[in-house]
Amino acid sequence: MNAKTPDDLLQQTSEKQSGKWKDPKRYKWLLSPALPVIGIAALAAYAVAPKKLRALAWVGPALVHGAVPALDRLIGEDASNPPDDGIREMENDKYYNLITKAFIPSQYVLTIFGAWLATRKDVPMMDRIGLTVSVGALNGIAIVTGHELGHKHERHNRIGAMLALAPTFYTHFAVEHNFGHHKRVATPEDPASSRMGESFWKFLPRTVIGGFKSAVEIETKRLERKGKGFWSLENELLQGWAISAGLVGVTTAICGPRAIPFLVAQGAYGASLLEVVNYIEHYGLLRQKDENGKYERTRPEHSWNSNYVITNLVLYQLQRHSDHHAYPARSFQSLRHFEGTPQLPGGYASMLLPAYIPSWWYALMDQKVVDHYKGDMSRINFDPERREELIAKFAPKSIEATPAENVTLTIEDKAAA
Repeated sequence: MNAKTPDDLLQQTSEKQSGKWKDPKRYKWLLSPALPVIGIAALAAYAVAPKKLRALAWVGPALVHGAVPALDRLIGEDASNPPDDGIREMENDKYYNLITKAFIPSQYVLTIFGAWLATRKDVPMMDRIGLTVSVGALNGIAIVTGHELGHKHERHNRIGAMLALAPTFYTHFAVEHNFGHHKRVATPEDPASSRMGESFWKFLPRTVIGGFKSAVEIETKRLERKGKGFWSLENELLQGWAISAGLVGVTTAICGPRAIPFLVAQGAYGASLLEVVNYIEHYGLLRQKDENGKYERTRPEHSWNSNYVITNLVLYQLQRHSDHHAYPARSFQSLRHFEGTPQLPGGYASMLLPAYIPSWWYALMDQKVVDHYKGDMSRINFDPERREELIAKFAPKSIEATPAENVTLTIEDKAAA
């Protein structure tokens, strides 16, 4: 049976109307660049009355782990898609690119303002921690801005991506994600694709170290093809690191040397938010190899998706991840829902806390992976150290619930293990 293409699986849930189609979310997309502005307002109120409004020091986690998941549940999902002519119009509309870049100036104001507040004398330690995590949370969301701009080919968009990524010291993501992750996604070779049975805490060092090494490798080879060395001015890694160093220098000049540990800590937390989303996006999913040992093309079934409205507005529809991998250059406003793709039990924002707690995560997701593959254990990307344990746990249940044509594969895989 021939594999279905993304367009074969697409369910066009929005109908064409007579006349020109209009994006019903056109101004709702402003929610994402509004977030750092909300953060600045909250920190400004904290600065005025730090004793009475201490809770505002924690505005970042309150938004990421509280307000957004709650609003997702309240408002629900939207699986509608733009019509084909609407996609063409939106792709050519510069408005969407401008609102993506609008995040960046207020992001830098927030970062420096947060550093100034956190490095003042007599600030309680819990407030310092709250300010650090709040700035880190919003800079973590900015990584999605960098992701969106980084998939564009124009130089100004690539620079915008570096600027958005610099506060988390993760500018190498713009290189590795495009030319490493998209090539190896949903394979054991990809450091950014998590395996069934692998906890986030085991995944984290693997993806951080593996992603950095991959970025250096990719950029070194790219420069070699142009006859240039690693220390060339054309090296995008060096360019990104220079922007991060410039931010540290400016912030230290304004706030003093105590700004350095603040910037490092908030950057680490922000980068960890990216990696926990990476952990969620492809958990346990695996591209199969053909008779020549070559991986099949990435298909919609190789990403976890969600249609919860608020997280999609905040994260530029990153949750429509299958379409993103099918068409990486497609802009966020044009991404589509595919019928029959793997669906998460909640939005990305509501899945963050479960991902931090392995037992909670496994309870939510392991059976969903098995069900997605109809009990065929040979098609799952397992943590090698837990493969036999997990097959023994899920194979008997899967055989009972699996159609006859899939049972043989399940039994053979169990025997092989």
